[in-house]
Amino acid sequence: MQKVTVLCVGKLKEPFYIQAAGEYQKRLARHCKLEIVELPEQRLGDDPSEAEIEQSLLKEAAMIGEKLPRGGMLIAMCVEGTELSSVQFAQKLQQFASRGASQLTFLIGSSFGLHPSIKEAADLKLSVSPMTFPHHLFRVMLLEQLYRAYQIANGTKYHK
Repeated sequence: MQKVTVLCVGKLKEPFYIQAAGEYQKRLARHCKLEIVELPEQRLGDDPSEAEIEQSLLKEAAMIGEKLPRGGMLIAMCVEGTELSSVQFAQKLQQFASRGASQLTFLIGSSFGLHPSIKEAADLKLSVSPMTFPHHLFRVMLLEQLYRAYQIANGTKYHK
């Protein structure tokens, strides 16, 4: 069974996000070994300077580096990444599996994103839209798309 790690900067607090994420975690348990790792988000003031943002992203990058599973494919979720349809996403996950990637790690950054060094280390930079979403909501969206990808691969009617 494929192992999927979703490494997130920031913790879910709102009960509706926790409930939705929990539902997809339960559904995904039949398809993969899912692990969600939450890292603390660096606190910044209301109007941080570019230098403060850079420093914050560097600290988050160091924490991410410490928690990254070794081996497998690293997928950075970022707005400048490649956009894929749900079917293309399912095909991409199948390609990774056929290449022997038994570990997939998805990175969700803080509200300021991911440090460029983390994005450069990724095997794939992936975007779901040019729109910006709260990273807490995006976690639920990613879990749903992972579930959908497994359903597409299995030929179920969920995707229809």
